Amino acid sequence: MSRIRVENVVKRWGQVFAVHDVSFQTRDTEFVALLGPSGCGKSTVLRLISGLETVTSGKIFIDDKEVTDTPPARRGLAMVFQSYALFPHLTVADNITFGLSVRGVPKPERARRLQKTAELLELLPLLDRRPSQLSGGQQQRVALGRALIAETPICLLDEPLSNLDAQLRAEMRYEIRSLQQRLGITMIFVTHDQTEAMSMADRIILMRAGKVEQIGAPIDFYEKPASTFAARFIGTPPMNVLDLAETGNGLIIDGAEPEVVAPRTGTALRMGMRPEDISFSQTGHAARVVSSEYFGADTITNCSIGSQTIFVRTPGFPHLATGQTVRLSWPPDKQHFFSKETGLRFEGVEPAS
Repeated sequence: MSRIRVENVVKRWGQVFAVHDVSFQTRDTEFVALLGPSGCGKSTVLRLISGLETVTSGKIFIDDKEVTDTPPARRGLAMVFQSYALFPHLTVADNITFGLSVRGVPKPERARRLQKTAELLELLPLLDRRPSQLSGGQQQRVALGRALIAETPICLLDEPLSNLDAQLRAEMRYEIRSLQQRLGITMIFVTHDQTEAMSMADRIILMRAGKVEQIGAPIDFYEKPASTFAARFIGTPPMNVLDLAETGNGLIIDGAEPEVVAPRTGTALRMGMRPEDISFSQTGHAARVVSSEYFGADTITNCSIGSQTIFVRTPGFPHLATGQTVRLSWPPDKQHFFSKETGLRFEGVEPAS
C-alpha cells in the first residue's frame, strides 16, 4: 500500500495563497507528475506532502493515515531535491548511506542496502569518488540512490532533471520510469516540462496559480484538454486557439474567410486544433505562410489566417515560400471548443460538415 491523499489543502503566507484548495489521490505504485509553470505551487505541494512545509488548512493522508502534523521522518517516504544536495566532502557511498547512518541502521544492513542500490543504479565503480568527480547524470543517480536506499514505498522528486542537458534528461527519464516500475513504488514527480510529464507519468496533475487545472492520463490532456490553459501547455508546438466570430450561418474564424466551422451556440467561443491535425490541401481555409522551421522528420509552418496565427506541423519539408497563399484543412472531429469568457472546455458543439 503506497497511496497519498490530499484533501482541500491550503498553504498561505499572510494574504498570499501559494496553494489553494488542492485535492487529489494517487493509486498504489503509480507514477504521478505534478506539472505546471514556475510559481504555480507544485513544489510547495510536494513539500507539504513530505512535511517540510506546514499546512495552513486541509489534510494529508498516506495509506489512509492522516499525517498532516506528522514530522517528515515519520511519514515513510523519501525525497530527491532539484539541487541534489550532496555532501561534497563525503564519498558516493557515504552520501548514499548518510540517512541510514543518522538513523542508526547497523553497518551490515547499511552495506547490504548499499550494494543492492549501487547495483540497481550502476554506481558500484563510483562508490569511492567525491561528488566533484562525477558528471551531472552520475550525481543525479547518487541523489536518487540516497532516496531509494531508505526502501520506502513512496518517493517524491522535485524537478530532478532540470540541471541536466537535453540528452541526459532523455536518458534519465527512461531510467527513472523503468526504476519506478521495477521497484513497484509510488512516485510523485514535479516538473515544468510537459515532455517529461507526458512520457513518464501514469497520470498528470496540472497546476495553475496554486490550483489544480486538470487531472488525467496523458492521453486525456492531449485529446480532451479541460481549458485553453491545459490545451496550450501540452503539445509541441502547443494547440492553436483561435477566436471565432458569429454570423447568420454559424461560427467562423474571426477575421478569415466566411467559412463556417460550427453552428451558432449563443456563447462566445474559441476553437482549438492541434498543429499535427492540420494539413495543406487544395480546399479549405485560406492562409498565408509567415515562416517555417525544419526539424528533419517534420516541419512547423507558421501561417496567418485572417489576423490570427496558426501553426501547422507536417511530415518532411513542404517547400513553401514566405508570403505564399495556402489552403488549410483539418478533420471536423479534431476541433476543440472553449468558452471565451472562462477558458473552460465547451461541450456539445456539432462541427460543420
